[in-house]
Amino acid sequence: MGKSSETFSKKEKEKKRLKKQQDKKEKAAERKANSDKGKSLEDMMAYIDENGNITSTPPDPTKKKKIALEDIEIGVSRQPDVEVDPVRKGTVTFFNSSKGYGFIKDLQTQESVFVHFNGLLEQVDERDKVTFEVERGPKGLNAIKVKKAV
Repeated sequence: MGKSSETFSKKEKEKKRLKKQQDKKEKAAERKANSDKGKSLEDMMAYIDENGNITSTPPDPTKKKKIALEDIEIGVSRQPDVEVDPVRKGTVTFFNSSKGYGFIKDLQTQESVFVHFNGLLEQVDERDKVTFEVERGPKGLNAIKVKKAV
């Protein structure tokens, strides 16, 4: 009879293949044993306590707060209309007469308002006290009807 057709390398490859197959089966069994599937609904539930924290225990019904339906507001609450004097006072913080624009610092709100040469009723310079009105422009508030304060 002749020699066996199996060589050493073929035997090693077969051992590796069987070992790999066995490892794969062991991993599948381990995954199945540790699986989260099959948990009861109660195990999967999450609750929010009175402080807004997520917990696995149901909240205490004695700490439940009653909220009237009328107290729930959806959206932004309407701001009361406040009568504001349209004429404001401020100080010119910057004005470039060659470019024709500058900024006025509103004395009441301390915000900076853009002023264009077209919004001036009389010539102004930096650090002048002025009175003005504002209008909403495409990039924010614009000062109009600007004149020196007396």
